[in-house]
Amino acid sequence: MNYEETIAYLYQSAPMFQQIGSKAYKEGLDNTLAIDTHLGHPHQRFRTIHVGGTNGKGSTSHTIASVLMESGYKTGLYTSPHLLDFRERIKINGQMINQDFVVDFIAENKAFFKKLDASFFELTTAMAFAYFAKEKVDVAVIEVGLGGRLDCTNIIRPDLSIITNISFDHMAQLGNTLTAIAKEKAGIIKPGIPVVIGEAEGEVKQLFIDKAKDRSPIIFTEEEKPILEGKQQTSNDERPGWFFRTKNDAALFYELGGLAQEKNAATILCAIDELKKSGYKIPDEAVKAGTSRIIENTGLQGRWQIIQKYPKMVFDTGHNVGGMEYIVHQLQSETYEKLYLVIGMVNDKDVASVLELLPQKAVYYFTQASVERALDATILKEKAAEYGLKGQAFSTVKEALNAAKAAATENDFIFVGGSTFVVADALGIEH
Repeated sequence: MNYEETIAYLYQSAPMFQQIGSKAYKEGLDNTLAIDTHLGHPHQRFRTIHVGGTNGKGSTSHTIASVLMESGYKTGLYTSPHLLDFRERIKINGQMINQDFVVDFIAENKAFFKKLDASFFELTTAMAFAYFAKEKVDVAVIEVGLGGRLDCTNIIRPDLSIITNISFDHMAQLGNTLTAIAKEKAGIIKPGIPVVIGEAEGEVKQLFIDKAKDRSPIIFTEEEKPILEGKQQTSNDERPGWFFRTKNDAALFYELGGLAQEKNAATILCAIDELKKSGYKIPDEAVKAGTSRIIENTGLQGRWQIIQKYPKMVFDTGHNVGGMEYIVHQLQSETYEKLYLVIGMVNDKDVASVLELLPQKAVYYFTQASVERALDATILKEKAAEYGLKGQAFSTVKEALNAAKAAATENDFIFVGGSTFVVADALGIEH
């Protein structure tokens, strides 16, 4: 098989959660452990950092990888989902996995995978670990796929665990309360391994404390307060992002825009301090360079990503209640004459809770991404009307985006999101 045939095989033989949702989810680590043994435990041949949580995992993972790269480490990065290219999931020093490795890995192990009826995520996690081992990375930043306790990535013994925050998402798999979700995500906390918690309060915070007990050093970002002052840049005439003054009296530019990034940056700075304590050589200049060149170093997309300035058009992958709260606040802080929202969601999300947050004073272009999980645009429009949100329904993201662009003038604002997959389709159009 060539590369295209191999990717088609992966999608067809091991359907991915990204496309079809819970039908692709396999609970438990039996397959992962069997594959790991079959491959000779590749994850044991490099150092790792494990990143879990509900929102901000991707930004946190990419930023830490960028800082490590600037520090001189050969750095692997495993994240999900991808937006445009499967190979975005597996990178070394910002470069996507080699196509030949993908082809050879599947060809050499296909018979074994078939016997296990392995899932897409089980295969891709194994592929990432094997690739990082073969290429002899110094360290790999590994993002949790879903949950934590039973996630395929949870076979690693990292130098540091990070849990960004807890919000409602994937309730069918993780539970219907924040404490239930937190319990699953706390599964990446391991004896003797420090864990940095980005945001937690009340019962969720206590759950983390109980899980760590005296076995794991636990650091709460909100207690450490690594950022003394933050100023956001949102003007069309300035580079978007944040200027931070840290408690070490350092001045940092953090290039990811969006209100949620202030909390992410604080978590990242706490994590970097812990990595230094465990022996990582991370100079202050590497932190400055790494936080200011995240996109260039890692290729991260879809985080309050400004596509054009007149009219201003922003793509953001925030797709659950926690992520959408930040997006709505961000939209309220922007200056524009008219607001246009190109919005689509998937059918296994808490659609009502998201719609309840969205501004009524906007023109909506309801749409659906090109994945099986996409909620029908007409149904989304009908549900949105219950919350006073008015607009038209479009069967493709391309049609919706083109309609919004045709209607907007240079002083207006177009936001595209509601689903990672809507952003993926839109990026495909803009690229």
